[in-house]
Amino acid sequence: MIMTEEQRTEARQQYYQALSVTRRDFLKGVIAAGAVSGAGLGAMYFGYTKVARPVRIGIIGTGDEGSVLIGALNPDYIEVLGIADIRPSSIHRAFHGDYSSDNALAARPGLMAKYGWKSEDEARKHVNVYDASNGGYPALLEDPRIEGVIVALPLHLHARAAVDAIRKKKHVLTEKLMAHNVAQCKVMGNLANDNGLHLATGHQRHYSILYDNAVNLIRWGVLGQIHHIRAQWHRGNLPGGDSWKPPLPGGEPTVDGKTYNPIADDLAKMLKAKERLDTAIEQGRGVNRDEYDRLSKRIAQWAAWDRDRGVQAEQFGYEEITLENSRVRSALEELVRWRLWDRTGGGLMAELGSHQLDAAGIFVSALRQDGKKAHPLTVHAVGGRHIFPVDRDADDHVYCMFEFPGPEYEPGFDVGYKDPVMKVPDPQWGIPPYREDPNKKIVVTYSSINGNDFGGYGEIVMGTKGTLVLDREQEVMLNTKADAATSIKVKDEKGGPALDTTESGGGGGALAKAASTGPVSRGYTEEIEHWAWCIRNPDPANRPRCHPEVALSDAVIALTTRAAINNSAQGKSGYVVFDDDWYNLESDATPDGSDVAKEREKLA
Repeated sequence: MIMTEEQRTEARQQYYQALSVTRRDFLKGVIAAGAVSGAGLGAMYFGYTKVARPVRIGIIGTGDEGSVLIGALNPDYIEVLGIADIRPSSIHRAFHGDYSSDNALAARPGLMAKYGWKSEDEARKHVNVYDASNGGYPALLEDPRIEGVIVALPLHLHARAAVDAIRKKKHVLTEKLMAHNVAQCKVMGNLANDNGLHLATGHQRHYSILYDNAVNLIRWGVLGQIHHIRAQWHRGNLPGGDSWKPPLPGGEPTVDGKTYNPIADDLAKMLKAKERLDTAIEQGRGVNRDEYDRLSKRIAQWAAWDRDRGVQAEQFGYEEITLENSRVRSALEELVRWRLWDRTGGGLMAELGSHQLDAAGIFVSALRQDGKKAHPLTVHAVGGRHIFPVDRDADDHVYCMFEFPGPEYEPGFDVGYKDPVMKVPDPQWGIPPYREDPNKKIVVTYSSINGNDFGGYGEIVMGTKGTLVLDREQEVMLNTKADAATSIKVKDEKGGPALDTTESGGGGGALAKAASTGPVSRGYTEEIEHWAWCIRNPDPANRPRCHPEVALSDAVIALTTRAAINNSAQGKSGYVVFDDDWYNLESDATPDGSDVAKEREKLA
């Protein structure tokens, strides 16, 4: 179902026309002020202000996602005093940025670019580095100047690092999922609440202006009665070309007894290319200085990547195991490819599905008047490792169907209003607010697959009056013809997005204009700004949008679905009915077999 460009243009026009009906004055004010995301738009839109002084933080984990969060920092809100990582390549990228591609550099520009430091030596006068040689992140937490930390470690370490930080009286913003299991989430959330500290989780769609605009359209009744949401995240990953399986530093043996080491091979090629350019310079021949500088920076990055081979991963809890095919997987491989293993990662539902089920929950929650997050009632899920060999635990295909409570299912929902100010019920629906009906459900379907990227990623919200299409977190389109074809474009004209290890790689269209409202933001900057603002403005009413109760809900959905998929793979039922106690921080009930008391003891 691919729209023609004419259909896409019409859908864009309908979206902006519907949005402008009640947002025209706001958008005029933003445009007149010249505000753009990261320099005012987020604050204006979400209602926070600049802080009196930047919050002093440490960053624990500066790999792929940690470097994306560095790229999203606003120095007016955040001052980085320390970074911690055990991989030389991660420390290097944290300072210098990621020169592996133009898209990577746009998403991961590095601390030097963010704060205007001319060299790494200058940067290190401001930022302390904690690695395997000097105590790692526990040493960072001993710095009394640090008020909060961003945790972007592999999933299985989120709880450990967050709890350690909270016990040192540091505020925490941890990447998604909140933790590796539901019990850990509950321990983290309760500990933060008991200590009066902010614990935010990086589900950035809560700070996406595009998604918030979509919520407004839903609340204004533009789509009519919502009955179906379709979400997907399809990737072209295949054996031999898997973004979750990056090359191993030091290389790895092949079936013919040789060593496959693309890092060293690429580094050798770049060094030879630089030698030729150096010779040309010595001989007085001209060279492209920009290309020369970029090559030099790539060489430095690849050299740091190659030094990762010296990391003693087993000293940091990573394990060597023998796989089903008798191949020995090293501790270093578990560190580098942590997303592939159940012990360290959470698979497709944790890394990708959690974002899109969060989005579905945001849309369904828009129909509530009580401010609570809508939770799914049931899930039926299947999946498996359909195209990859025995080189991972993670599924490469998942297919899920959820039932959410819709309008009138229970008290607390709003059936939709024709006038958002006067609160007049829409007579077209022919029903008053709050009439309970257990048949009123919204079905959400979700698929995440590898081996075919048709459709890319995004969400489609279907109602009786129209359809809302959210494309790659960068564009929203509205089709008010309920029977018209709608879809998500696979790639933009420039070939993006090129997903790397996770969604955070951005894409070629990351700075695409959304009409006249300024650059599109995916919400990373705003979530960090608001976290800092909440820290600087202590008040019970000031909480990050993805606070522990909300983040717990997202974790419950992802981890319950993962359990359903595992059940199905074992010949059991993949159908699960959600329990309200799973979402309750005060309850010890969990859907994934994790034990709150045991996790509390482990994390003590």
